[in-house]
This record gives sequence, structure tokens and C-alpha cells, in this order.
Amino acid sequence: MKISTKGRYALRMVVDLATHGEACVSLKDIAQRQGISKKYLEQIVPLLSSNGILRTNRGNKGGYILAKSAVELTVGDVLRSAEGTLAPVSCLEYEPNNCPRAEECATLFIWKGLYKTVSEYLDGITIQDIVDRIQNGNNYSI
Repeated sequence: MKISTKGRYALRMVVDLATHGEACVSLKDIAQRQGISKKYLEQIVPLLSSNGILRTNRGNKGGYILAKSAVELTVGDVLRSAEGTLAPVSCLEYEPNNCPRAEECATLFIWKGLYKTVSEYLDGITIQDIVDRIQNGNNYSI
């Protein structure tokens, strides 16, 4: 499993917004601070908005803000929004598993275990946890 640039940038964008609290932030400002092209962020915004992570405010003081508090959002939420799934194999992307070999698959338990471990780990880290690390002087790199 490999997290794409889209997933990493989505996480950086959400963390950037979380560090700015309740204020609306423009994509231009996020792009400058994060060193990400504004055009790339424009592709990520609909993914995060449609999954209830971002809210858009239009107008003079418009921009983007988190739709939920940083304590409620997890790294897993953001990555699933950007990547679509965290499943290590395609047969685990949907429930129930429709793979015709699922019943006799000798390796399915491995992929289920990996999926569970990755999901629990990423769902156990909130965006607020990352913000707290930044505020305590711990650098982060995504």
C-alpha cells in the first residue's frame, strides 16, 4: 500500500487549516505555506468537501475551514477521502467481500489483518494530535 501525493497533500491541507482554527483560509495562502500548487489543491477540495471534512465560504472573507473540529477528524478520515480506500487488496474495498475465491483464499487473513492494523493506527491519530505536535515544537513531514 502506498499513499499517493494526493493523500499526503490532503493531509497537509487539513493540518494547515486546523492550525488556523475558526478562520477561513484561502487556497492561495495554504499553497504558499505548504509549497503545493494551488491547482493541485483545487483538485483535492471537492474530495474533502464531499466527505464532510471541508466547508467553503464564498465572498470577501471567504475561503476554507474544517467542517468538524480537529479532535473529531482522524488521519484515516482524510486519507480515505483523498485515496478512496485504505484496503491493501481490492477484494476488501467493499463489504461484503464479493471475491469468488474469498472462502478458499489462504492469504485473505493476512490482508484483513493488515487492513485492520492500518485502519486502527490511522483512525487513532486525530488532526488535533498533529497540531499539538507542531505547537510543541515537534516537526512533522507528510
